[in-house]
Amino acid sequence: MRRLLRDNGLSIAMFGLFFVFVSAQSTMGFLDYNSTEKEQGQPPVGYIQYLGSGDFVEAVFENWESEFLQMGLYVLLTAVLFQRGSAESKDPEAQHPDEAGYGEDMGGADVPWPVSKGGWTLKFYENSLSIALLALFVFSFVLHAVGGASAYSQEQLEHGGPPVSVLGYLATPRFWFESFQNWQSEFLAIGAMIVLSIYLRQRSSSQSKPVASPHGKTGG
Repeated sequence: MRRLLRDNGLSIAMFGLFFVFVSAQSTMGFLDYNSTEKEQGQPPVGYIQYLGSGDFVEAVFENWESEFLQMGLYVLLTAVLFQRGSAESKDPEAQHPDEAGYGEDMGGADVPWPVSKGGWTLKFYENSLSIALLALFVFSFVLHAVGGASAYSQEQLEHGGPPVSVLGYLATPRFWFESFQNWQSEFLAIGAMIVLSIYLRQRSSSQSKPVASPHGKTGG
């Protein structure tokens, strides 16, 4: 058990924090939602009912959407672009192992099976990380639109207006305002990480260059 926790501590910590914060978000959102309903003379809803509401679905997947878009594009851009001195970039003067081909490594016992199989399976596997992240972006984008349309329609009905379809909601400025306000912050954050890692350090972190590394050294 101790070795399992040591070898998987980073993912356990990240998913643990996710569970804590999404639980806190749902609890505070539930209380806020019912407070608003009470002010408007509407009956309160149960916690499970709130989790299925457009209000909660939109709030969750609006954020997931921006995270997966940022990470998917980041993975793709780091494959072709450089930032000299950054821990987040490949060294523009050095050849990446993948660019030299697979060579004798394809026959190794620990090689992932798509590599040893080759063909279209290998081609897919070569880009599987960005494909997975961008697929999660599309999934989150759709659920953001579905949840947002439901929440928007409920507001419309409460004010005597007509409900909207998911496609109708996609055509509203509100949907794109919700998306762009998160997208811009995600790319600002990763851009700051790229530049700050040139000059600043965090001892023992894989996201930082070694403390004694010169500013001009590129890559971790």
